[in-house]
Amino acid sequence: MNPIRRRHGLLALTFALLPMAGCAGPLLDSLRERRAAAGESSEGELSGVFSGRLKGDVPMPAGARLIRDVKFGDDPQQTLDVYVPANARGAPILFMVHGGAWMLGDKAYLPVVKAKVQRWLPKGYIVVSTNYRMSRNPKVLDQVDDVARALALTQQQAATWGGDAGRLLVMGHSAGAHLVSLLASDQALIRRHGLQPWRGTVSLDSAVLNVVETMESKHYGFYDRVFGDDRDLWLAASPFHRLGTVTAPFLLVCASGRPDSCPQAEAFAGKLRSLGGKATVLPVAMKHGATNTELGEPSAYTESVERFMHEVGLP
Repeated sequence: MNPIRRRHGLLALTFALLPMAGCAGPLLDSLRERRAAAGESSEGELSGVFSGRLKGDVPMPAGARLIRDVKFGDDPQQTLDVYVPANARGAPILFMVHGGAWMLGDKAYLPVVKAKVQRWLPKGYIVVSTNYRMSRNPKVLDQVDDVARALALTQQQAATWGGDAGRLLVMGHSAGAHLVSLLASDQALIRRHGLQPWRGTVSLDSAVLNVVETMESKHYGFYDRVFGDDRDLWLAASPFHRLGTVTAPFLLVCASGRPDSCPQAEAFAGKLRSLGGKATVLPVAMKHGATNTELGEPSAYTESVERFMHEVGLP
């Protein structure tokens, strides 16, 4: 194919995918691989395009405030944002981890935070949205360590924001769903960071809860960049294999049209239940990105997630 024509075609596809870029679904991942193979764009350039299109001010209730870029480490990516409702006192906390194929995304992208802030701040919640270290060759175990650090800081600082560290929900989408599921499953990591128990974990459409199964089956090529060919890493990065004791209740949302998402959610939930834990699988007839972007909008889906929140003792 003519290089100019190929470049224009890929650019057109990039902008066609911008509305879903905040969730970086499988199509975006394939696009990234094609661009990299053609030597046409770095991850930073692609992320820069997305950043310009997907960031903006989130409309918030009167009196609410945003605390930007709270540091939990020395790296510039180790920061989180805190959305605080007016007159917060003993407020419950929603702690959110964005997706993006472990290589892309941002805590401030509107598809990550807008609907959640607009839904739950008026209900008295503090919403925390965190970043973690990303690169073209991501180190997944460093990323989950970052999520643990961010959560530890949130628990330590909750009272200064008017929050209650004992009433906290952990949530992640896509790659972020994998990371929060891994954190919730890894008791050694929880102990190492001195994390307090949280009320529940919501995994929004991860298809890699069992990394070994994923990597030994047909899979997206970008997974090879993330997980490599080291079986020891697969085991260390696999929530299913790290799950060795009872953890906080899980809600596992899965897009029913994806071939791996719901089967992996069911298998993970089954293992957790066999250990005496609680897990609910919520299949939804939605696209991968919509499980994130539409959560918080008025819908039966949002109400289902809120029912889980009520079941774990949150308002």
